[in-house]
Amino acid sequence: MPFLTKIITDPARYPADVYPFNVPAIKDGIELDIDSNITFLVGENGSGKSTILEGIADNCGFNLSGGGRNHRFPAEEGLQNLSSAMKLVWRPSKVTNGFFLRAESFFNFASYIDEIAKDEFGIVDERFLDQYGGKSLHHQSHGESFFSLFTNQFSRGIYLLDEPEAALSPSRQFAFMMLLRELEDRGRAQFIIATHSPILLCYPGATIFSVEHGMPEVKYQDTEHYRFSKDFLNNPDRYLRHME
Repeated sequence: MPFLTKIITDPARYPADVYPFNVPAIKDGIELDIDSNITFLVGENGSGKSTILEGIADNCGFNLSGGGRNHRFPAEEGLQNLSSAMKLVWRPSKVTNGFFLRAESFFNFASYIDEIAKDEFGIVDERFLDQYGGKSLHHQSHGESFFSLFTNQFSRGIYLLDEPEAALSPSRQFAFMMLLRELEDRGRAQFIIATHSPILLCYPGATIFSVEHGMPEVKYQDTEHYRFSKDFLNNPDRYLRHME
């Protein structure tokens, strides 16, 4: 069973007509019941997926630029998030162990890890880097660094991932799904993932919420991501002729 079982936002506590509180999916409030350890948020760019993750992350005490509660590199200035208007319901109690992955600011996180791996003389402690695949995340490809983080740091807690597929090839996305299954089977980890990937979305037994007005739960085959990808792959000429 998931640790986080309900997400509620109170529009009465929103600033008037201020982004992101005026985004359609958020404007009238959110009430999500979560009954799966793997939950996906899907929607177009700007729909509010990242904003919802940021609000949860702030409530968990995670760094808003990415990381866990013990990662204290500077967050992006001016981030508006839902945390002050958000109520989270936990079972049996609040979980603060975990990680918030922001693909767009992962470079800053990798630089932070390099810095804290050094001792007072500026010498890197290789044992510290063993926690991240044995070498600097900057010395790994983008996909390798993501996967090093997943395999070495994910264990027990709540993991909030904003477009993890950004650095993963299709085969690596499937490998990531296998890692999710392993962690889920242990009953020790919960994932809430904002994604555009039709590969990740087909994870068996996952809950998918469409980030639009009302935040409805949708089936995999009813997502725009699945329908468009299937139609495009089956009929690429129908789309490519518009480029001629």
